[in-house]
Amino acid sequence: MKATATYTVQQWKEDAWQVISLEVKLTKASVEYVLKGDIEAKAKVEYLMYYNYFDAKDPHKSSAEYVGMMHIEGKIAGKTGSFAADDSGLFEGGAAYSTLRILEGSGTGALKGIKGTGKYRADKDNYYFELEYELG
Repeated sequence: MKATATYTVQQWKEDAWQVISLEVKLTKASVEYVLKGDIEAKAKVEYLMYYNYFDAKDPHKSSAEYVGMMHIEGKIAGKTGSFAADDSGLFEGGAAYSTLRILEGSGTGALKGIKGTGKYRADKDNYYFELEYELG
C-alpha cells in the first residue's frame, strides 16, 4: 500500500555538539512535523547531522548528511496507531532528501505489524512525504 502526505515543521531545535571549523560541524536536532493527507499524524525525530559545509550567512547553502530516529503517531489511511522508523538523508542545494525504514515490531494499535519503507523531501516550496507499507 502507498500513503502520501504533505508536512509542516512545527519545531526545529538544533545545537552543535562538535565544532570542527567555522564551516564543518556536528549537530543534534530535535524536530516535530505535522503530516496531512493519507497520513494524518505527528512525527517526532532526533537527528544527528554532519555538516561538511556550513554557511552561517545563508544556511540553505549548507551541505549535510544526517541520520535519525523517527516516531510517527496518528492515522494512515484511517487506521490509528504509531510506529518508529530509522531515517537517513542528505541536505544539499537547499533541499533535504530522506529515506525511511519502518522498524519491524514497532507498530501499535491498528498499525500493529506495519512494515515498509518511505521517503520525504523538503525544499523552499514543497514538503512531501510517502510511505510504501503493508500491515501484517
